[in-house]
Amino acid sequence: MRLAAFAFGLIGLALSAAGQATALEPEAERIFGSPDAPAIQVLSVTDLAAFSPVLQDYVDRHPDRSIRYVQASSTQIHAAIHDEGAQFDLVISSAMDLQMKLANDGLAASVELQVAGLPDWARWRDQLWGIALEPVVTLASRQALGDLPVPKTRRDLIALLRENPDRFRGKVAAYDPLVSGVGYFLIAQDDQVSDGFWRLAEVMGRLNARLFCCSGQMITELREGRIAIAYNVVASYAARFRPDDPDLVQLAFEDYTFAIIRSALVPVNAPDPEGARDLLGYLLSDPAQRLIADSAGVALIAGTGPAPVPQLRPIRLDAGLLVYDDRLRRAGLLSEWRAALIQP
Repeated sequence: MRLAAFAFGLIGLALSAAGQATALEPEAERIFGSPDAPAIQVLSVTDLAAFSPVLQDYVDRHPDRSIRYVQASSTQIHAAIHDEGAQFDLVISSAMDLQMKLANDGLAASVELQVAGLPDWARWRDQLWGIALEPVVTLASRQALGDLPVPKTRRDLIALLRENPDRFRGKVAAYDPLVSGVGYFLIAQDDQVSDGFWRLAEVMGRLNARLFCCSGQMITELREGRIAIAYNVVASYAARFRPDDPDLVQLAFEDYTFAIIRSALVPVNAPDPEGARDLLGYLLSDPAQRLIADSAGVALIAGTGPAPVPQLRPIRLDAGLLVYDDRLRRAGLLSEWRAALIQP
């Protein structure tokens, strides 16, 4: 009954929200290169600090070009391109299902590129191009764990949380799938792969888990001691902190570790499609892929960084992702999530 109560409300929410456009509200914005040079307009979910080295390298190599980089949430990016006709040259997002919907709905232009070594599952036709393989991990605080064993699987994590409720109450974090496209997508993946995921969600709910829009916020809260464990964090966001922060523990679970594909597309209404093609070609080049792999901790193209570990499960970039756009399926998953997280 608890699922039904939430389901009807969420189905209505999903149906009513589907037709509403939301004005783009950037989280960050920066110009790379000379402000007098023609600018390639990039709209991206990728954290500005994490992506800056790659963008700076491009303008260093192309002094006749600049990049205007606008960072926003995956759901806002989708609405801006799909519903509002916003004009950008390149759109980058880790919300694979939303990117696939843009391409499938005819909003992505075809781009001719020859990229040696790019896996077939990391591109869709000539419209969606994977530029990074992003492992999804769990982060923990060494200080918060204390003498407790470091969990190696989700089953271990469930046991750790159940047996130590006082230590972890209010100190567990996860994505909020109602505001994060990536968060919803990862819940859908967990639901598909793991029978035990909903047990973990219920345990987090009993501990009053805190929900966040993005990996960066969870990492900040973890580093400042306000949370102890952050579930489903994109590894590249933590990479720039871990070498200098001995308190951060990265858990790549042995049962499975998802890897999402951060993809790029050129919108059909791009003001500068040639500039977009040039930048996309650079992002898939050996120098850029090495910089990206340094951040992500794993190479998308073999030979440009660390090889994937055996438990890594890359999620394919294909039309099967469109199932996650089904409104009733989405409403059902969100109702079960809220039932698990909001308990009497």
